[in-house]
Amino acid sequence: MDENNKPATEEPVCEAWQHLVQGILGGLLLLGTGLMVYYYTPRPTNDLQAQVQQLSHQVEQLKQEQTMPTMVLNRYRNSICYIYGVYRVGFAQRPPALHARISGTGFVVAAGWLATNRHVAEPWYGDPEADGLIHQGATPHLEKLVAFFPGFPTPVDITPVTLSAHGDLAILRVENSKAVDKLQPLPLASETPAPGELVAVIGYPMGVLGMVAKSPSAIYDRLAFRRDDIRAANELAALSLIRPSATCGHLGDVVGDKLIYDAPTAHGASGGPVFDSRGEVIGVNAAFIDGFSGGTLGVSVRALQPLMAAAQKQTPASPRQ
Repeated sequence: MDENNKPATEEPVCEAWQHLVQGILGGLLLLGTGLMVYYYTPRPTNDLQAQVQQLSHQVEQLKQEQTMPTMVLNRYRNSICYIYGVYRVGFAQRPPALHARISGTGFVVAAGWLATNRHVAEPWYGDPEADGLIHQGATPHLEKLVAFFPGFPTPVDITPVTLSAHGDLAILRVENSKAVDKLQPLPLASETPAPGELVAVIGYPMGVLGMVAKSPSAIYDRLAFRRDDIRAANELAALSLIRPSATCGHLGDVVGDKLIYDAPTAHGASGGPVFDSRGEVIGVNAAFIDGFSGGTLGVSVRALQPLMAAAQKQTPASPRQ
């Protein structure tokens, strides 16, 4: 009786033990598989991590460069003005031998201060015809110099304060305009730019003619053939149509304080800011070489710093030449 019952009492224990052993073996197999995967899977090397970081940086840089022209135009548009002037060169007691107008661009560098080219602030500078007359004893005189700011219905008077003796740069003072004092100064770069970098030039190429050309059709039809630029500029200002344009290109070379780039421009854009890919001003647009699309020239903002320091020392009644 006992012998017949013995197998019946031992069978469940054997099956449980068998299941336990199988579970342990399965766990060991899974653990071994996990250890093999861990130890034999290739680990990222330092070089690979560096390459990934470099590619990520390049992607972010490309995104920044693509959005830079739009960003600087939208952020700083109101601080970039159209400059209009009239000057004459002549001899005493005689009608002017030379009577001409000047169009240019300027931008806010501090409260009440503008940067531009010397040939905009002093229009006879670098003009061969004016130079010939001055060498004969003629006297140059600036009859009018005003700035039209986007969003302002009327122009403001501006006065040259410091003029570069060795380059095409100048600092102007904005007269009698508390509103202009509130405009945001443009950020000036502290580092020397590298050739190959993306640049954007903002200004008023072709002056009033350029702004009229992109005006609504009804305004274009009315102003297109008007020769009096100041009246046309006043009407554009009253209609909130003083609007700068942006062109893009790449910095071809940096030689001393001279920048060479291929962003297209034209007369009227002289004195406009040249932005780098970080949205900082690296130069002041100055000239272009006819017949060479890569020959646009600017002056580094490094040369602007001494003029700004000198401007702070000037009294309102004594601009320094």
